[in-house]
This record gives sequence, C-alpha cells and structure tokens, in this order.
Amino acid sequence: MSEDKLRSVIGEAGELGVSFIVLAGGEPLVRRDILDITRDHPEMLFLMATNGLLITDEMVSRFKEQKNIIPLISLEGYQKDTDDRRGPGVYEHLTSTIRKLKKADVFFGTSLTITSQNFEPIVEDTFIKDLYELGCKFFLFLEYTPIKENTEDWVINQEQRSRLTGKVNSFRSKYSALFISVPGDEEEFGGCLSAGRGFIHISAEGDVEPCPFAPYSDSSLRNKSLKEALESDFLKAIRENEDHRDETGGSCALFAKREWVKGLLKDSEVSRPPSKLS
Repeated sequence: MSEDKLRSVIGEAGELGVSFIVLAGGEPLVRRDILDITRDHPEMLFLMATNGLLITDEMVSRFKEQKNIIPLISLEGYQKDTDDRRGPGVYEHLTSTIRKLKKADVFFGTSLTITSQNFEPIVEDTFIKDLYELGCKFFLFLEYTPIKENTEDWVINQEQRSRLTGKVNSFRSKYSALFISVPGDEEEFGGCLSAGRGFIHISAEGDVEPCPFAPYSDSSLRNKSLKEALESDFLKAIRENEDHRDETGGSCALFAKREWVKGLLKDSEVSRPPSKLS
C-alpha cells in the first residue's frame, strides 16, 4: 500500500473504534515511512513484530519518543535456536539491540514462535527470567502453524499445549509483564477471534482477510472502505458459524478448517479488483 493509502486505512480504523494495530510482515521497518505514520496517530497503540535487524540507534530514539509503538523482537529461544532459524550472529545482534532498548527506557517485548523443536528452552523459567531482566515487559507466545510444506512435525502436541497454558499462568504470577498466548488465550473469548470478531488481517496489497493463516478474501481496500469490507458475506459467514470457529485442540481453527474457508470464498460472487493500490 502507498503511504497515503495506509494512512487512510489507519484513520478509518480509528473512526470505527479500533484502538490497536499489529504491524507484521515481512519486516515492517523496511517501510521508511512507518514511524512517521505511527507518530501521527498517538491515540492508537501499534505492536510492531520485527526481526530487529533494522533497528538503528536513531530508531531506538524514535521508539522512546513514540510511546504508542511497542517493538516486539522475534526470537526462537537462545542462540542456537535463533541462529539456526534466522542466521549466524542474529542472536548476538538482537541481544545487543535489546540492551539498547532497555538503556533508552523503551517499552518493548518479544515475539516467540513455539515449535516442537524449541518448546523446552522457551518455556523454561530461566529463559523468561533472562529476558525480563533485560527489560522485556511483553511476551507474545505464538504456536507454530504449518503453512510451509513438510513442517507439520513442528506443531506442538496436546501435552505441550497444556504445559504452555500452565507455564504462561505461572509467568503471569511471577513477573510484572504482559503474557499473551495465541491461539490459547482466544478460548476465553469463545474461540477464534478472526474475521472481525476481535481482529482481521489486511495484506500488504490491501486485501481484507480473516487472519494471517487464512489468506483468503472477497474484499479489497482498493475499491471498498474498511467498514464495507467488514460487512462482506465471506467474513459474516465465518463470524456466524460458531461450530467452525471452535479451537482444534488449541491450534489455529481456520487453518485446520481451511477447506471450509475456501469453500465459503467460492460461494462469493465478488470479482477480484486490480492488484495495485493508489
């Protein structure tokens, strides 16, 4: 989306009562205008999921000035797990960046994608304590969803899922920080919050989707307002089918039932708009 289009979308979201937005990617900081845009919406909270590699000293200063933006540094665990997935030297670079954020008194957090491979080190008290003492005050636990072929064995099992719930509750009682588990915490709100029950996903091209793991759309902000897109038949059908929104043992409901989701989309008679935003 162009800068003007993104500003327009955020402005309309605010008018509809949206109070916080998650900026994800890809890498949000690739956009040189992103901190200018967030600066101009001080009434909204922005969670920025970032790999941290583009955070410069200048950006740290801007984060300090913009209290409405919370950088969430993506980690896979300690050095071995993080470097295995993100490249040699990444963990050391990120810990250095985290120390800079703490020194500047920036409120920041971490995004932790949990797989069967890194489950044990991530849920250990020592790992969470180390990050907390480094200044981390927001912990986002994301269960891995196998959108990449041949990674189904990365998904945590039911026993691990139950342990994760217990661990998160334990961390909440020990540390003065915010702990959120996705999709686990959604169960307290009647299951999956996608499709406008609690959130939606807007792609880089402006397609309005139920969630990042259900990248299907019958509405685009290229030719509709955000309000109009939220009223689409496709999103309504997902919101109104409570049985299909039930969590599937804790995993992503819409990803597990993606054939049903795609079937709903096929029933829509909305034609796809051109691929470029103004």
